[in-house]
Order: sequence, then C-alpha cells, then structure tokens
Amino acid sequence: MNSNENQDHKVPKDHPRYQSLNYRRKIIEGMRNLITAEAGLIAHGRGESFDYILGEKTNSIAKNAIKAAVALLLLAKKPVISVNGNTAALCPKYLIELSNAVNAPIEINLFYRKEGRIGAIKKVLENAGASNLLGIDEEKMVEIKELSSNRRIVDPNGIYLADVVLIPLEDYAHFGI
Repeated sequence: MNSNENQDHKVPKDHPRYQSLNYRRKIIEGMRNLITAEAGLIAHGRGESFDYILGEKTNSIAKNAIKAAVALLLLAKKPVISVNGNTAALCPKYLIELSNAVNAPIEINLFYRKEGRIGAIKKVLENAGASNLLGIDEEKMVEIKELSSNRRIVDPNGIYLADVVLIPLEDYAHFGI
C-alpha cells in the first residue's frame, strides 16, 4: 500500500461512520491479502445497510439472540465456531476469546475457495492467538452430502461432528458489542 492510499484510510474518530469505515478498510486489506473474497466486500455492505436501518445499534432482539447463541454453545457437547475470511479479517481476537470462553474449536469454512485463502486465514487467526485450528488440511476434508455449496466441505473432526455450529457470517461480523 503506498502512502497516498494509507492517508485515504485515516478516518477521523468523530466521523459518524468511523467504525463502519474502518471495518470496510479491513475487508479491503483482507481482499488484498487473500483473507477475504471479492464478494466479501459486497456482503459486508449488505450488512451495513441493516446497520443504517437499525441506527447502527444492536437492538434488544439481537442482544437476546446473542445470549441464546452463547447458551447453546455452552450447553453443546461438540460446539464449533465456523470462520470465513471476513470474520477473520474483522475480529480475529474476538473469535479466539469466544472460542476459549465456550470451549469451541474454530474451523475455517469457506463459500469462496481460492488457492492460498485458507493459509492466509490460518495465519491471521494464529497471529491472534489461535491454536489447533480445524478446516486447514484439504486432503482430510469430508462433504456434508445435504449441502451443495462449498460450505459442504468440512473438517471430519469439526463441523461434521458438531452438535452446535456458530456461523458469524460476513454481513456484519463484530463481537465487541
């Protein structure tokens, strides 16, 4: 990234969309580093539209859903947190904290598969403190026959056996509520 591009990304902290624009910058950087797919920026924008409608606040219904999801993860015998490029680019440390808090492994599971993406996501997650990641050994992956998308390709010791899977999709992956 040249210095002019870097200057363009400095958003004043008092900007009304400071947080949103910084998330967008992280998605773009992730795209340049193979972490996010090209469609990830579009998906993030789709989530931003909901933020505008909801006034960029987490409403009470969403907060209750978050609590229910955490309860399910805590009660599960084999929970797994499914991670894509956007979540890895936006909030890797939160993913690790959640994984540790609910004792659930993290599995990289991608809709858009491109050579090098799994390795790039693995590196980001490991740099954030992840260990024992699932979904990284392509030769050992299995398929969920009921699914037709690339999300059907899963780790035999992760999503394939899980009783609860948290899928924080790219529509707005931010856990620091």
